[in-house]
Amino acid sequence: MKKFMPYVIVLLLLLIIMIVFVSMADVQKMVVVKEGNIDKLPLKIKVKHYQDSDCGMVIESLTYASQAIAPDGKTWFFHDIGGMVNWISSKKFKDEAVMWVWAKDTNRWISHNRAWYSRDDITPMGYGFGAYEHNTKKLIDYNTMSDYMLRGETMNNPYIRAKLLGNN
Repeated sequence: MKKFMPYVIVLLLLLIIMIVFVSMADVQKMVVVKEGNIDKLPLKIKVKHYQDSDCGMVIESLTYASQAIAPDGKTWFFHDIGGMVNWISSKKFKDEAVMWVWAKDTNRWISHNRAWYSRDDITPMGYGFGAYEHNTKKLIDYNTMSDYMLRGETMNNPYIRAKLLGNN
């Protein structure tokens, strides 16, 4: 019996680990993508139940949230607008996608093309882009924001951060 004891212990530990992972999966049930959004309208996001499609983190606030909808109605969710820009840039349907961003000033979903973007917000992934429905002289349009994001000119870049915050 002593000869088999290490095997029994390892087997028990593996069983316990499997039970823990299975029970966690049942509790969380995170939403990563939703299908069937044929109208391509923004879907209601229940915070702490949706997962960012770019980085995998849990969406804990709508403040910098966004959604991307493919032509077939599949909808992906993001907790940082920069993450959506990064993610959509490699998709074949990027030019046909419908994208929505949460406007910080009006607390509602608006089209990504109707939004104006800040560059120096403190966002979940540190990119710095916040969406606003109403323009001010310091805000930029989507194409400009997207260019900055894809070139790495974000608040995560120490040089850009210092420049934007006036610490240069």
